Amino acid sequence: MTDFVAILYIVAFALFIYGLMGLTGPRTAVRGNWIAAAGMGIAVIATLLTPGMGNWLLIVLGVAIGAVVGVPSARKVKMTAMPQMVALFNGVGGGAVALIAWVEFNSTDGYAHEPAYIAIASLFAAIIGSISFWGSNVAFGKLQELISGRPITMGKLQQPVNALLLLVALACAVAIVAGGDSWLLIVGLLVASGILGLTVVLPIGGADMPVVISLLNAFTGLSAAAMGLALDNTALIVAGMIVGASGSILTNLMAKAMNRSIPAIVAGGFGGGPAVGAGSGTKEARPVRSTSAADTAIQMAYASKVVVVPGYGMAVAQAQHTVREMAKLLEKKGITVAYAIHPVAGRMPGHMNVLLAEADVPYEQLKEMDEINSEFAQTDVALVIGANDVTNPAAQTDPSSPIYGMPILKVNESRSVIVLKRGMSSGFAGIDNDLFYDPKTSMLFGDAKSSVGEIVEELKAL
Repeated sequence: MTDFVAILYIVAFALFIYGLMGLTGPRTAVRGNWIAAAGMGIAVIATLLTPGMGNWLLIVLGVAIGAVVGVPSARKVKMTAMPQMVALFNGVGGGAVALIAWVEFNSTDGYAHEPAYIAIASLFAAIIGSISFWGSNVAFGKLQELISGRPITMGKLQQPVNALLLLVALACAVAIVAGGDSWLLIVGLLVASGILGLTVVLPIGGADMPVVISLLNAFTGLSAAAMGLALDNTALIVAGMIVGASGSILTNLMAKAMNRSIPAIVAGGFGGGPAVGAGSGTKEARPVRSTSAADTAIQMAYASKVVVVPGYGMAVAQAQHTVREMAKLLEKKGITVAYAIHPVAGRMPGHMNVLLAEADVPYEQLKEMDEINSEFAQTDVALVIGANDVTNPAAQTDPSSPIYGMPILKVNESRSVIVLKRGMSSGFAGIDNDLFYDPKTSMLFGDAKSSVGEIVEELKAL
């Protein structure tokens, strides 16, 4: 039986990695998810077949409760709320690891007679898992707008408080490894690290929330791997390391896409504030040009190439299907249509890709930033739908701007730009967008779905 379980684990790990490879492209992403899910199913079966696994009734009950809660939630959640669900479900994983560490502490009388590495791995998992759980809940609250997206900070006390909480958690861990078996130690560790999770994420503004989700996902993976080491569970070690490594790589890539360092993001205090001028610190009263759906339709109908730049505004309005209908009408007129995707557009990695794929947008029309930027100079019309910070030219032209140096979609190089937006409010970074005041930019104010719908009707009438 032991050899059979080992074989099942090897098969599961191969499916994990093969499935992860499928996530590198939109065409293979769904298949990759199914393959990885099959691998996880095999890993669960292998774990249950391990001799001395425990009370099967409780295990089945736990699986049933999880399925009853998880399946309907996943099926009913709107695509616009997917980032919140990812944050919440990721946090649950970290919370589960923290609870397992607590159970292990109690069942071994404070790791008495256990090798030191087991105690260290378990306590490391408890700290990281607790931080991930409570931090993910804050991220969920910010994304769901239950908590303000603005940085909530204690000012100069923020970093000293964070350092103190980390020291308390580490002190409790050291005391336990040294032989302490009081339940107050493990509770103190979990409480201190839980509060640390809150105080780390609360000061982080909405502009950095996609990176935070990715970072917390990596934390959950690392905590699972550490707990797998403590429990001698190969599946947890491998799966946790895959999640931790891939999440860390993604976090680094996203931070680079924002020209921000990970320590600076964790330090918080950026994004989500009131709109200010890009460099001066005050919002300037500059003139803008407004346009109509009819004029927009005429302008695009006589273009040879149109690039659609989606952002969170498109997601909120659920306008992706209407955008696809508009693109089909343009294509029938012989107009080339492409979609420019910024790495951090929306509220989680791949948010725009998922929404557009849901609307059956051809994968070859989805262009990543590095690929599409060279094409804007040959673009007749760039249609920006709810994207803000990722199109702000101040990132390249204004050294005093908070986002200076951040790679952006160079829509300002297009022959003309049309921005669909409800009003002149700022994006997650809380700064004014210089693109809105560019002489070649026209603003079409209103709900994105309604505005695109009006453009569609005008295109049909032409």
